[in-house]
Amino acid sequence: MMGLRDRGVEIKSPEQIAAMRRAGLVVGETLELLRGHVRAGVSTRELDAVAEDNIRSSGATPSFLGYHGFPGSICASVNDEVVHGIPGDRVLAEGDVVSIDCGAIMPDDSGQGWHGDAAITVAVGAVRDEVTELMRVTEEAMWRGIAAARLGGRVTDISAAVERHVRSQGSYGILEDYTGHGIGSAMHQPPDVPNYGRAGRGPKLVRGLALAVEPMVTLGGKDVSTLDDDWTVVADDGSWAAHFEHTFTLTEDGAWVLTALDGGEAALTALGVPFGGR
Repeated sequence: MMGLRDRGVEIKSPEQIAAMRRAGLVVGETLELLRGHVRAGVSTRELDAVAEDNIRSSGATPSFLGYHGFPGSICASVNDEVVHGIPGDRVLAEGDVVSIDCGAIMPDDSGQGWHGDAAITVAVGAVRDEVTELMRVTEEAMWRGIAAARLGGRVTDISAAVERHVRSQGSYGILEDYTGHGIGSAMHQPPDVPNYGRAGRGPKLVRGLALAVEPMVTLGGKDVSTLDDDWTVVADDGSWAAHFEHTFTLTEDGAWVLTALDGGEAALTALGVPFGGR
């Protein structure tokens, strides 16, 4: 029987997880800084500059900049752009929503870099009620997925919990071609973490495994296309989208969300599940 390492799954030491927590805090702090900068009249390029400056001044480097040629330090995806939007001249307007995806690399004592990856969707002023609800459902689904993870469980326990929550809240589209992922010494690693599916499948959840959970949900269908820039993913039916993401690991005490400033304590406690931070 193949073990996790045989499948290319990276198992981290406690020291390496600690480096990922340092990277995760940079990501979390950067996203909170950007949340405060989102307003009508701001360009996505300006948000990108704020992010890069904060990441570098914190002793980390942006994960996204130069990744397969990506030209920004964040992904900034507006309205029907679901993920991977390139920051540029687009100016945010009242009533828009923008998904901001951010990654940072922090070195450990040996110089090896370790990644953190998280995303938020932010309203620009007042938005339609259905968009506010979409954002709520998507963020809650992310937390339900993390809360479903237990040592000895399986990756798709997370997937099933994400899908179950979204489906229970209304008729939404869940992207199937884009998933969460393993993360560690590289930003994207095995295993994939789909946002739908049956529980009890996939690799076992063990100490030292770190995963990024990121539901991408639309007001319409699940079908998407990539624009001519080879990056920006848009909803085929033009429906607006929301995207939330956190990086987490499991300890003997429960989930520890490496990119949440409080380690995920407030959200996990509210869901009645153990918090594994320290």
